[in-house]
Amino acid sequence: MKRILFVLTLFLFAQPTFSQEIQWWNPEDGDFSVVQGQGWQEGLQHFYDRLPAKMEHKVRKPVWRLSQEAAGLNIRFRTKATDIYVRYTVGRKLNMPHMPTTGVSGVDLYAIDEDGNWQWSGQWSGGFHFGDTIKYHYTHLPDKYVKEYRLYLPLYNNVKWLEIGVPNGSKLTWLPINPDKPIVVYGTSIAQGACASRPGMAWTAILGRRMHRSVINLGFSGNGLLEKPIIDLLKELNPEMYVLDCLPNMTRFPDDTIERRLTSAVRELRKAKPDIPVLIVEDPHAPMESLDKKIDNQSERVNEVAEKVFTKLKASGMESIYLLTAEDIGFGIESTVAGLHPNDYGMMQYADAYEKIIIKILNQPKGKYSTTQPLKQYRDKSYDWNARHRKELALIRKNPPEVVFIGNSITHFWGGLPEGPRRSGADSWAKYFKAYHIQNLGYGWDRIENVLYRVYHGELDGYEAKQVLINIGTNNLAFNSDKEIVAGMKLLIGAVKERQPDAKILVFGIYPRKGGEQRIVKLNQKIVRLCGMENVNYTDPGVKLLKDNGKIDTSLFIDGRLHPNAKGYRILGTAIAPYLE
Repeated sequence: MKRILFVLTLFLFAQPTFSQEIQWWNPEDGDFSVVQGQGWQEGLQHFYDRLPAKMEHKVRKPVWRLSQEAAGLNIRFRTKATDIYVRYTVGRKLNMPHMPTTGVSGVDLYAIDEDGNWQWSGQWSGGFHFGDTIKYHYTHLPDKYVKEYRLYLPLYNNVKWLEIGVPNGSKLTWLPINPDKPIVVYGTSIAQGACASRPGMAWTAILGRRMHRSVINLGFSGNGLLEKPIIDLLKELNPEMYVLDCLPNMTRFPDDTIERRLTSAVRELRKAKPDIPVLIVEDPHAPMESLDKKIDNQSERVNEVAEKVFTKLKASGMESIYLLTAEDIGFGIESTVAGLHPNDYGMMQYADAYEKIIIKILNQPKGKYSTTQPLKQYRDKSYDWNARHRKELALIRKNPPEVVFIGNSITHFWGGLPEGPRRSGADSWAKYFKAYHIQNLGYGWDRIENVLYRVYHGELDGYEAKQVLINIGTNNLAFNSDKEIVAGMKLLIGAVKERQPDAKILVFGIYPRKGGEQRIVKLNQKIVRLCGMENVNYTDPGVKLLKDNGKIDTSLFIDGRLHPNAKGYRILGTAIAPYLE
């Protein structure tokens, strides 16, 4: 009897409470696409499909059916409601024998805090219920304005319709899809997400969060077969990189078929997109050492073929192709469900291995300090950080600059384009920078790690600047040691060099701020030594804002401590102008 009562208690606890008045929002009613992870937003048969309608009669029926399952798709929005409700219907079975209902048919809610770190909502907060209409209730959420929520959709079911609700009086705002180039994955059930306990634990979702980048999941359970119609379709995309993770499904074919298909797929993608790298991934089951030697032997066989293909392609002179081995992934006997599909531990292993190789391929290294971990931020209420990033990228594509001025609020609110919410030194910006096609890449409240994110996500890509100015670090002072700040600066300088190899780089000493003058003097001495080691230029215009006693001249600052007024900006402009190319 106690056991029955306990089970009933759990069942009742899991029921979502939709008792209050709720305002419902449907992503299909938005003015722009809000579904992340879709390679194609137009020409779809159904709103949450992964392939465009034109492919229905070009791919095999199983592939088309699987493409209507919402694996990898997620919806971005913001709200400050303390309760979020989700209701939706699906068209297929709710669960499978080897995979929980929460992964097959459930949703999963994450959020990004003001410093760009991911947080998870927890699925038991308000309960969930699986029935004709599936319901989730997330409650006790923070009452501050969360800048970004992300709702991951079911991994193995099609979504017929979906609505997100907030209590009456609260507001929900859709966020447009990420403008950064995605990672495109063509693979098997492992890529699709089997057997993750919930959608956010699929390795593609984990990788996307870690790299703050959209991942287009084209995993087709049992049907990742390197087929020409899919390869041809991939050519329509312009991703950051392609991933071919189909070998676990290729064990049914003889060696020559595997070799022919894999070789053709890589050659076709490299021919169509010569600047986009291709990553070949081995079958991860090879080193598992399971008692079922048939599985191990099949995996080893297809991997030997893959290594043969990779060797031939590299020997032929093909560049920008890479191989992720089964040994790199490191599956063991605790990594899977039923010997094939990863459990959550296996998904983490997969994501770890992918992240390690991808940051090398894309030259986006990370370090151990927070200053060396690329992150977004949402600290300034006067402007939208994501929106500014989109404006910067659009402006760069439309009219590539000759000079870029990277910085924080001191740069952001000086002047130039794109305009910030205020311009405290517009006159001096116009006077000293008018001879140059210069773009303001300053963001309020940015730290070194936020600039690192922006550099990794396109703000220095696709054009050749004559000069890059870097003025960053003051917002790290309260959170990081001098050693950590210098480590972040070193990584940032290297990232700029990689993307703008012909540009002259000018690093500014950190500007003085009230109460921190002496520390900044010593820190700038370390930064100038770093610049010497990195062979980049250095200047310290901030000293012009000091009085003879080494303290800041408060009359030159709007707030008396950090942000220059018009006169302060004129002094800085005079000091910087001689260094401009």
